[in-house]
Amino acid sequence: MIGYYNYTVVLTYMSLVSSVLGMLFAMGIGGSVHPEYAIICLMVSGFCDMFDGKVARTKKNRTESEKQFGIQIDSLCDVICFGVLPSIIGYSVGMKSWCDIPVLVIFPLCAVIRLAYFNVAEEERQKQTDDVRKVYEGLPVTSVALILPFIYSFHKDIGSEWFPTVYGCALFIIAIAFITRFKVKKPSMKTMMTFIGVGFLELVWLIYKTKIR
Repeated sequence: MIGYYNYTVVLTYMSLVSSVLGMLFAMGIGGSVHPEYAIICLMVSGFCDMFDGKVARTKKNRTESEKQFGIQIDSLCDVICFGVLPSIIGYSVGMKSWCDIPVLVIFPLCAVIRLAYFNVAEEERQKQTDDVRKVYEGLPVTSVALILPFIYSFHKDIGSEWFPTVYGCALFIIAIAFITRFKVKKPSMKTMMTFIGVGFLELVWLIYKTKIR
């Protein structure tokens, strides 16, 4: 079979599987629409993506082909997980009017542009140094795995009439941030653990808000 199937890409593949499940939940698998499950799948994808690079780098004898494959497969999966899935969730929560469609289209487009730019920049950077990347340009697409679940946790407080507008505004702002030229420091392990803690609290809050209503 073509491709690579060792442990260095397992988390990346798991991230994709989670996001596809999220799309099915958002579109109504089994006849019922469950955007809350889709949001959880988005968070799982974010968790997997957070550590896939670190896991890959533990293999010291990776070939150049394995390294390049890892970069490409990571970005391709990120397009689906953090570019397409958030738009499908938006549609499932009520973004269905004529003015919502451009936002649902622009969001994955900006995610693709940002990821393609990252690939080009990363390839050029790796030709010059073996050091690990320390900063990102533009808002990393994986940030939606924390931002959108936090927003969604208040969807019942905001109400079904206004939440699609709030979610749509968030998508538009995030999309512009994807392609805006500003630098973001790559998070340290301590910061990543903080993100995991925040994500766990978001998950608990989301489950709590879902059950009490």
